[in-house]
Amino acid sequence: MYLNPRIVGSGERTLVLSHGYGGSQAIWDKVLPHLSRRNKVFLFDWDFSGSADNEAEEGEQSYYSFSRFADELVALMDEMKLSGAVYIGHSMAGMIGCIASIKRPDLFSHLVLVGASPRYLNSEDYEGGFDAPDIEAMLARIASDFRGWAEGFVPLAVGSADPWALERLARSFFAMDPRVAHGLARMIFLGDQREVLDHVALPCTLVHVSGDFAAPPCVGRYMQARLLAARCAVDMETIDSVGHFPQLVAPEKLLEILDFVLGGDDAVVGEMNGETMGLADAELNSDIDVAT
Repeated sequence: MYLNPRIVGSGERTLVLSHGYGGSQAIWDKVLPHLSRRNKVFLFDWDFSGSADNEAEEGEQSYYSFSRFADELVALMDEMKLSGAVYIGHSMAGMIGCIASIKRPDLFSHLVLVGASPRYLNSEDYEGGFDAPDIEAMLARIASDFRGWAEGFVPLAVGSADPWALERLARSFFAMDPRVAHGLARMIFLGDQREVLDHVALPCTLVHVSGDFAAPPCVGRYMQARLLAARCAVDMETIDSVGHFPQLVAPEKLLEILDFVLGGDDAVVGEMNGETMGLADAELNSDIDVAT
């Protein structure tokens, strides 16, 4: 369920960058040069572009599960001989990291959950951001016309008219197999991982965007309260921006938070106009193999 594993940079500390639904490891391009200056950074692609196989078609709900992805993450980190890593998981990868850390706490030292959510569906006692009819309509649209749905969803998710960010995310979204996209969307938007938070024992940093429709700050505050109740050391940071992908549209602000978590003192802003943008421009025309 993963492709293209690679390590960039070197250092005593290992960072694991894990993307979410609709993306690929390319979403980290604007922050990778800075992070890899003093750290060993491990990136990979979740294989969301592969065709749905018979197992998925026969039992979609059991085939697509957060626990299954967490097992894949554990197996991948074991294969790469990584342990004690700082895990930076975006969107659905945030809860995958939480579950993996419960299964194998030795693999992680700190969890940074960017735009993560344990539940997207609103209820009487919980605000997740979506009402049931909206999710049902979205899943129906994905099933009937995934390309049309994605064309409207990508600009909303990016939250910016930046051509580079839109192009980067659109290419990975459109590479997804529609059946896989539907199965994953069901897993994400109909799932409930709130009880997972009660068992997370590692230090956590929650990062939310003030104008994120998918994982609004109220979700982060819920996660923070529940993690604190479980006696987990947790901090929450809010980025003043819009959309669900701060690594694409607000990389400087995200790097400031990551530098604080990592105890770094590098200057961020200067890099964003130099080597980081150079990498992004150089890779803009490269092929993206998978979408996540």
